[in-house]
Formats: sequence, C-alpha cells, structure tokens
Amino acid sequence: MPIHELRADAQALQRAALVAADPGAAVRRHLHRQESLLTVAGRRYDLNAYERIFVVGGGKATVPLLTSVVSILENRLTAAVGVTKYGHATRGTDVPSSSVLASERVSLIEAGHPVPDQNSIRGAAAIIDLVASTTDQDLVFCLISGGASALLTLPVPELDLTALQDLTDQLLRSGATIRELNTARKHWSRIKGGGLARACAPATVITLILSDVVGDPLDVIASGPTVPDPTTVDDARAVLQRYGVRQRASVPFEESPKSDDPAFERVHNVVIGSNRLAAVAAADAARRLGYNALLLGSYIEGEAREVARVAAGLAKGVLAHGDPVAPPACLVWGGETTVTVRGPGKGGRNTELALAAALALEGWPGVLVMALATDGTDGPTDSAGAVATGETVARARALGLDPWAALEANDSYTFFEPLGDLIHTGPTGTNVNDLLFTLVAPPQDLR
Repeated sequence: MPIHELRADAQALQRAALVAADPGAAVRRHLHRQESLLTVAGRRYDLNAYERIFVVGGGKATVPLLTSVVSILENRLTAAVGVTKYGHATRGTDVPSSSVLASERVSLIEAGHPVPDQNSIRGAAAIIDLVASTTDQDLVFCLISGGASALLTLPVPELDLTALQDLTDQLLRSGATIRELNTARKHWSRIKGGGLARACAPATVITLILSDVVGDPLDVIASGPTVPDPTTVDDARAVLQRYGVRQRASVPFEESPKSDDPAFERVHNVVIGSNRLAAVAAADAARRLGYNALLLGSYIEGEAREVARVAAGLAKGVLAHGDPVAPPACLVWGGETTVTVRGPGKGGRNTELALAAALALEGWPGVLVMALATDGTDGPTDSAGAVATGETVARARALGLDPWAALEANDSYTFFEPLGDLIHTGPTGTNVNDLLFTLVAPPQDLR
C-alpha cells in the first residue's frame, strides 16, 4: 500500500465527511412541511398562525442553510437576510440557489472573517432592522453556522471598528480557545450572547445551528445569538487579562441576557449538524475501504503541535505493535486545535498540525496524516489543511526547506506549498470544525 494509495483513501474519507456535513441535507432531515404544518425536530408549528415569517442567518454555511429553508417555506416567506464570508455566496449547496438568492425578498451580504469588517456590521444591522418590528404573531428562523461570531458584528456604541478588529486579532493569535474568544465577543456585541433573541422578541424563534464548536455548546457556537449567556462581564475581562491583550482604553463591555430573560420564552434552538457526524461518516468510509477504523473522539483540543505529537505517537504504536488497532488502520479525530502565534509566517492550525506531525514521523514509512478544516479555509489561508507522511521532512530538505524553522515561524503554509501537499477544496459550504485522519499501512505492504 504505497503512500499515493493512502493519500487517495484519505481524500475519499474527506469527501465522505463533507457529504455527511452538508447543511442542506441537515435542514431536510430536521424540517418537514405538509401544507401549513411545519415539523422542526419533532415540534410542530402551524404556519397559518403567523402573520409574517422571516429568515435571518450568519456563518460560512449561510447560503445552503438559507436556500434550503426558503425552499421549504416557499411563498410563506416575508423576507430574509443572510451574511456569509467573502467567496462563500455561491458555494456548497445541492439545492439550486440562484432563484432563491435572486428573489427581491432575500438579501445576502458577504463580510470579513475571522476579523470582522464594515460589512460585518452592515449585515448584523440589516438583520436587527428586519426583526425590529416583529410581534407575537410573527415567526423568525435564525440560521447559525460557524464564522457568525465575526460575520455578525454589532459592537456596543463605545467600541469602534478599529479597536474591535485589534482586540479580535490579538485574541486569535494568543492561543485562546474558541470558548474564551467568544466569551469576550459576547460582551462587546449587541447581537451575540442572546442579543438576537432579545431583538426578535416577542416573535416565535426557531434557530437551526450547524455546530463548529467541540461538544456543541449552544452558548458558544457563533457566540450564541439566540441562547442565554452563562458568562459575565467579569469573565470577559478575565480573558483579556489572561492572554495579555493590549487595549487602547478600557473595553466597554456590556452584560448579556441570562436564562431568566423573557426574550428566550419562545425560542427553540436545534443543532442540526456537528463535527461528530462528519467524523463518524469518515470512519465508516474507512471501514468500507478495508481499514480497521477507530474514532478517537470529536472533543480534541489543545495546541496544534502538541496534538500532532500525540497523533504521531499513536501511529507509531499501530505500525510497531498493532496498538490500539492493527494495520491497515485509520484513526479518526475531530475537534479544534489552537495555535499560539509567535512568528511572522503564514499558516493555520491544520497546516501547523501537519507540519509538527511530519517532524514527529520523520523516517517512519507507511504513515499518512491529513489535517483539514471542513469549511475549506484553514485560518487566514486559501487551503483547508495539509497532508504529512514519514517522507515529508526528507522531501522538504531536498528542496532546501527547513521544517523546524518553518514551525517556529508559524510558516506551515509556505512550507507545504512547494511540496504540493496543501489541501485545496475552496469554500465547502459547511463548517463543522476540523478533522484529522491518520492512516497506517501494514508493514509487509510497504514498498
């Protein structure tokens, strides 16, 4: 089983995972309409009971989510506003989106991610404006997917965009977890941390959530725009202090609505897709390809380079002793790592993980590691991740590349680019965190 066969199999696992994470299919699994009766995850709604029906959404999967929901509602839709990342407006749906997006009732805005820009504010403001006049006779669908924390930005009045961008960039580079980052975001925003639910009240709200956070905590995914916030202003300040975030002035944090706020009385939050579904699909695909597949979980967190060393260690155990499974083996991981940026290089958490894995696996034949972001964009790059093998370091040095220097400079993208080992998918239209595949060939098959 040569490396090129392992690579082809890893690509098959990637495809299976992305199919399982398709947002349009997720909507159709959870929403069913018969005439005026709409069933959402087992709960029934009579569309005739509502005067107006709105759809709002934010995130990298906005287009397929919005397209699918609007297609189900058909002529019952009053108006819709969606916000997605630049380049994601026409990607990632198996439902024809052109007619939906061209409708005068639908407005789609592209904005900045991971650092918000003026369009992030414009999009959030358009959503708030749309739901501002809702009454208890209205129904609002909120479509939330990963990336919405940046894409839906409506800062408190005392915080200007430049200061917000600087705070966000510092936290992104600090190694803070997504939970910590979103704790801060929720308290400098009027739409996050339950703010959108408050704006929609007293309307009935159905929120469909495509999770990109380990464990699917509702208050963390996209900073919980329709979810009570258990964190406080003191928690937000502690995050900035913990990571040494520099501030031009005191950040004007505001307290977020809690579980006793009446804004949540008519809100129904439903997770319709997650990292685990994608990871399970990849493991199933590996078994069909003849691998002894083991799903190691979808809660993987920590520094990317440290997770890489664990992945490499497990691969060595498989190859040397058949532990924890015998080769041909496939170990599937899901989750989200972090990177503490110390160098000036270019890369993301998945390419950094792959680079660290390549160093740990140097000289070990028959092992391949693929690390990828399911949304198709790994950090501030145009790749989804990278592939590493026991031969990667030798190939790199033959080209005059220094893998250790690249790792220390956080320059993993630049390292993998001349090797042809970056994964390029373009925007996938979904976003359910990251996946890590470790494939190990039987020793007798190495050649």
